[in-house]
Amino acid sequence: MLEQAKRAARAALEAWRRTASARHMRHSAPHVTRAGLAADLARLGIAPGDTLFVHSSLKSLGYVEGGALAVIRALQDAVGPQGTLLLPTYYLPGGTLRATCAMPDYVFDPRRHGTHMGRLPEAFLASDAIHRSIHPTHSVSAWGRHAAGLTEAHHRAPSIFGMDSPWQRFIGCEHAKVLGLGISMGPVTFYHALEDAMGDAFPVPVWENDTTLLACLDHAGRRWDVPVRPFDPAVAQHRIDHPGRGDLRDYFHREFDAAGLRVNGQVGDAASWVIPAQTFYDHLHRLAADNVTIYASAAQLAARRIGRA
Repeated sequence: MLEQAKRAARAALEAWRRTASARHMRHSAPHVTRAGLAADLARLGIAPGDTLFVHSSLKSLGYVEGGALAVIRALQDAVGPQGTLLLPTYYLPGGTLRATCAMPDYVFDPRRHGTHMGRLPEAFLASDAIHRSIHPTHSVSAWGRHAAGLTEAHHRAPSIFGMDSPWQRFIGCEHAKVLGLGISMGPVTFYHALEDAMGDAFPVPVWENDTTLLACLDHAGRRWDVPVRPFDPAVAQHRIDHPGRGDLRDYFHREFDAAGLRVNGQVGDAASWVIPAQTFYDHLHRLAADNVTIYASAAQLAARRIGRA
């Protein structure tokens, strides 16, 4: 009973916070429209038929008339009926992957569990014609031409981001691009696709030793036990998305610009970028060969010149 009351209080506080934030944005931030966002995306290089993996900060776009759903519609307008959108709709009730693995009675159920990834993924998950992968921590949702193929059987993949996961299938799609809307090079889960693909050959031992079987239900209510291996928290403290790793985020920003792989532009009020998925992945592999990863130390960054061929 107490835990239910706490959850209700947290939900009420979050609803109040969002209402207050929306009121402030409406009066102080630049106003943008669905049509304006679609035009900005086209100028950034997003084209009909593209398959986009979208990482986003909704508030960075300014005050969007129509809210998060208008952003989703603008993305759909940009890729067209032959295009595909993927968004992270992860559900981590423990707050972290490691803490979620430690929950004794946790069972993921896509019919009742939403996402902790923010307002844009929430709106995407609630919109029409969405396919959601079955995974107890890193469920991905998709819309469009390749949506079903990208999300199917995620729960049967041997690791979260590895073979037969949505990430590996996404890399193989024609015109696949990673889109960052109003974010830095930090909060990008696409990086982990290389870690899972390389396994023990990856330069940094990023995982804990033990694998946990987490339960989940599929859309028909059938139960599956899915192998999940948490990240080593000591290693994660040095990762590119950690608040203290501005040096690493800046290095990746400048490196991908120097390599000519990243296209930068403005979408709404947000500084945004896009990188073709296959070249993104290939360049990460080349960087790893030089001991530069999303966990690299300051000394490792200093040892490799930005833009080295």
